[in-house]
Amino acid sequence: LKPHAEWPKGVTRDQLVDRMSASLAAAVPGANFGFSQPIEMRVDELVAGVKADVAVLIYGDDLDTLGTLGKQVEGVLRGVRGAADVRADWQANVPTMQIDARPDQLARHAIDGLEVMRTVSAMGGIQTGVIYEGRPRYPLVVKFPPEWRENPERVPQIPVGSTGGRPVPLGELADVRTGESPPSVEHENSRRRTYVSANVRGRDVASFVQDAQRAIAMQIRLPVGYTVRWGGDFENLLSASRRLMLITPVVLGLIALLLYASFKSLRLASLIFFAVPVAASGGIAALAVRSMPFSIAAGVGFVALFGVAVLNGLVWVAGAEHARQGGLAPREAAIATAQVRIRPVLMTALVASFGFLPMAMATSAGAEIQRPLATVVIGGILTSTLLTAFVVPAIYPWFVPRARLSRSIPA
Repeated sequence: LKPHAEWPKGVTRDQLVDRMSASLAAAVPGANFGFSQPIEMRVDELVAGVKADVAVLIYGDDLDTLGTLGKQVEGVLRGVRGAADVRADWQANVPTMQIDARPDQLARHAIDGLEVMRTVSAMGGIQTGVIYEGRPRYPLVVKFPPEWRENPERVPQIPVGSTGGRPVPLGELADVRTGESPPSVEHENSRRRTYVSANVRGRDVASFVQDAQRAIAMQIRLPVGYTVRWGGDFENLLSASRRLMLITPVVLGLIALLLYASFKSLRLASLIFFAVPVAASGGIAALAVRSMPFSIAAGVGFVALFGVAVLNGLVWVAGAEHARQGGLAPREAAIATAQVRIRPVLMTALVASFGFLPMAMATSAGAEIQRPLATVVIGGILTSTLLTAFVVPAIYPWFVPRARLSRSIPA
């Protein structure tokens, strides 16, 4: 593709993919196409072995049943909003020849089963030695001539060596049958599997998977012994979500602990910590206004936002405590601090907001990560600043520790 700066104005990546998909579908009817990016595709393949955003991995024993379930899952996924490039792992059968040794005939002719297997392997070629030509080495491979290998009717006539010295035709020692079978059979954890892959456009992956899981559970009944696992980019999302759910409580706990250590007061620590839910509500509202789903990037933005929001409250309360220790009553200390600290608080909010504004409006590569993070920070800073500038000064006198309040009132 050309650099993004050279694209026509107003054309997004999703719009380009839709146009290419429509053009290719018209040019090559019946073909399936998938659109991805090199690094994204390689990561998805390393995680689940599938080059797509979402993969439905179906495990079982019977290949025909797996194929039927794959087609059913493909049909269900096509009906889920946001599904694109849905494709089942369908492979056309190829002509095959199956050779099963007969133990009774092997015992009758006193022939080892390994000898039969070596003879069968010789049809494709077996290495019997190495040829040296100076430094280069070349394997010496022995195989039956083409007229024996390419004619199914002559395969049963291939001679197999016996201990008695008389060759025995392969057809007397084994059942030779021709038929059709898949060119390859995928296994994972010692179980056969097939998969259905899909990309997601126009919505977040998490909600798409939830709707797809609900639809599959309602419309498809898995036979006994068959299981389904969801993978692809969704697997990365689950892993990152688990880590984020572990990190966020730890961060909030450390913030609360440091606030208490700073003032030795649970009441003042609670007053400052109140900025966290207020900032979170602002970040959520900003995501809703911009129609952005919650993502890992947005979660990281919330973690960063909590630190900035608490810092503003910490600076204000520290100033109010300093003024109160100078002899002012809590109410007068709140008014004096609000007048002095309003400028630093607003300056901090404006600098952070304008600093994140280019990221919030980004359209270049990586914008899908920058926009949610910056949107959360900007929205949360705005609401937490209003809290620090107006609400905290009004309720500060109620949160002054009683012991300190009694000492600040002259007898």
